[in-house]
Amino acid sequence: MHSLSVCDRNKVVQVLGAGIACAILVISQQPQAHSQANNSQPTWSSAGSAQARTTPGTSGQKPVVTVPEDFASLKLSPGFLLNVQVYDEPDFSGHVRVDSEGNISIPFLKPLHLAGDTIAQARDKIQNTFRDTGILKNAQVTVDVEQFATTNATVLGEVQNPGQIELLAPHSLLDVIGMTGGETPLAGNDVEIKHADTSSDKSTKVYHYAKGSNGEAIRNVMVQPGDTVIIKRAGIVYVLGAVNRPGGYAMQEDGELNVAEAISLAQGLALQAKVGALRVIQHGPGGQPIEVPVSYKRMMDGKEVPMNLAAGDIVYVPISKMKAVFSASSSLIGQTTAATIYTVH
Repeated sequence: MHSLSVCDRNKVVQVLGAGIACAILVISQQPQAHSQANNSQPTWSSAGSAQARTTPGTSGQKPVVTVPEDFASLKLSPGFLLNVQVYDEPDFSGHVRVDSEGNISIPFLKPLHLAGDTIAQARDKIQNTFRDTGILKNAQVTVDVEQFATTNATVLGEVQNPGQIELLAPHSLLDVIGMTGGETPLAGNDVEIKHADTSSDKSTKVYHYAKGSNGEAIRNVMVQPGDTVIIKRAGIVYVLGAVNRPGGYAMQEDGELNVAEAISLAQGLALQAKVGALRVIQHGPGGQPIEVPVSYKRMMDGKEVPMNLAAGDIVYVPISKMKAVFSASSSLIGQTTAATIYTVH
């Protein structure tokens, strides 16, 4: 073997050094390349008991579906799409829609009527049917709602936002009024509910609800999907003539108003009022005006009980210089259409 000169040995060292450096560089890059290769492969993730396969840039998850607040008391109706799953029995599992008669069809079973049932009741009914027919002795069934049938209730009258509201399940009347933003200042004390089921003789009911009360009278009154709720307007009493603020006044709170209260709401009599000629104009059975004299002095002295008023009555205080004003009672009735309506605060 020939010995290398010093010069040759230096060249060999340089070559070996360069080779080692290249090898180190290659080795240092291999884990990164391996990691990149792994990242390009699909990964598996679990959500609860279900597993979803995901790749970079995709979530692989189903969109979140908001469960309605009233889902627990939700009752099925025609149009609902249900996902019925029978454990370990794929032939009996699948999507079924509640038909126009409220039934669903499952293989080997007669049509099952589910309209009006809750989810839990529908599940129990399917399980019991499998057992009673002998097809499956211990069927384990789950029922989920895939699509809801749009069900609304209609709220009309003196509410802030009249119209239709989505109502999947029964709600209390107080809740329904709250969904519309509450009553207007002109809301009266009578609430009418027209139920969707017109086959009953009691399909329309009227409830008395004093605006200033805590709602106990209607706390347990339920509104069903498809019902129509009408918040009626308060009765209006008109105070015209020689008063400081003539106009119409809503009969709110308990829905009652007498002559003294009506004059008080009109901020009292004017200086030129002819107290002795105060009259109340009412509508007779045939619609004709009826004049009822009222003694303001005896009423203020406590010798006469103030007359109670009905919706549409007119309290008229004539001016002292005017004579025979009530020969034109019909013209006073016409003035009510242009009267400013005031509410009690």
